[in-house]
Amino acid sequence: MKPFCKDFLWGASTSAYQVEGAFDEDHKGKSVQDTHEPIPGTTDFKVAADHYHHYKEDIALMAEMGFKTYRFSIAWTRIIPDGDGEINQKGVDFYHKLIDECLKYKIEPLITMYHFDLPDALEQKGGWSNRATIDAFLRYAKTLFSEYGAKVKYWLTINEQNMMILHGAAIGTTQGDPETLQKKLYQQNHHMLLAQALTMKLLHKMCPADKIGPAPNISYIYAKSCNPEDIIASQNFAAIRNWLYLDMAVYGRYNSIAWNFMEKKGLTPTIEAGDMENLADAKPDFIAFNYYSTATVSSGINVKEKTFRGGDQQIAIGEENFYCGDCNEFLPHTQFGWEVDPMGFRITLREVYDRYRLPIIITENGLGAHDEINENGEIIDDYRIEYLQKHIEQAHLAVDDGVELFGYCPWSAIDLISTHQGFVKRYGFVYVNRTDDDLKDLKRLKKKSFYWYKKVIAGNGEDISNS
Repeated sequence: MKPFCKDFLWGASTSAYQVEGAFDEDHKGKSVQDTHEPIPGTTDFKVAADHYHHYKEDIALMAEMGFKTYRFSIAWTRIIPDGDGEINQKGVDFYHKLIDECLKYKIEPLITMYHFDLPDALEQKGGWSNRATIDAFLRYAKTLFSEYGAKVKYWLTINEQNMMILHGAAIGTTQGDPETLQKKLYQQNHHMLLAQALTMKLLHKMCPADKIGPAPNISYIYAKSCNPEDIIASQNFAAIRNWLYLDMAVYGRYNSIAWNFMEKKGLTPTIEAGDMENLADAKPDFIAFNYYSTATVSSGINVKEKTFRGGDQQIAIGEENFYCGDCNEFLPHTQFGWEVDPMGFRITLREVYDRYRLPIIITENGLGAHDEINENGEIIDDYRIEYLQKHIEQAHLAVDDGVELFGYCPWSAIDLISTHQGFVKRYGFVYVNRTDDDLKDLKRLKKKSFYWYKKVIAGNGEDISNS
């Protein structure tokens, strides 16, 4: 098989609000993740994994694993506490220190500019429904590029914009009357697409050597059967879930099937003069996407109720006369009830690369589980190793198929707060000693997967055996 490229970016990911803690230190402002009520039974994000105070220790552990890159997000409210006012020098300084710590170990910083944590002060002014948020985001972007552009080569614009539109209530980014919310969301989507396009253009102007791309959550969409109505449904959902976002990022135009959906549902956004020209002018250098599983749908004709799926969380999947969420009896499930589809990873990589012919980096892929410390002080997470083995194997097959894959960053580098299950659901290679109810000592402990991933990186993905 073709090998992974010699400078392949092996790493892992986190997000600011889920890992940093220090929610009100050094003049940080509040984001929507700080102000919305946490899900009952889970912790809030005030301390998280306390990466803000442990970043040197955490980066050293990443270096020990052999990371080539670390994908993390910058908290907008650390840089500009109210989103559009005074720049907070202490916040700017923190990310300089974090970036410098990465570079000390020759770890490339891969920065997400926005990961679900809109400044609450902007939310109070209408959030992404307000076109002024586009200008605020551009000012924030200009600050980041001015401060860090000479140190950082790779940038991601907006994490999982499609999930914020489709399932925003589930991830704490949307509020409002369900009857009018969907129309509002597609207007917000248009504004985010504009902000992304203008940001990509800005980086290419300010830092021409740097590279930037979108970071949606992408899943291949299976039809439940060979019934042509199910095939149409799968095409509909693929357009609404995936191609609406990537077609705009890459081609600068609305996907025709997704636009037809918006027209028929009365969801088309208001488009002002110059919008489409700005969208068409922007060009990403690569595509980043998060992958956890595929989706399966059947015909949505005359479906009067949305269907629900997902073991730990009830998420509505369905639009009458367009598609209806369904189960896939060929796939196993995680402890939390989510379908696992490693071969779907290869299928998704092939589909995205064939459609856009841009280099790809995976920015999330991982298994959340109930990790426990045994009587010997070890965390034996063979289930995580097996999950990642199967996905890396399929990524390697995709490379052999001709996909230009240049990096892989599983979720997550260290344990952090799951948005829905707090610290009960762990993803990291490094165990953080705390629970939802007890901060304990926040000690970092290496899981079995830590040593396994170290071996994988050292061999550039050639040896993924668990031994």
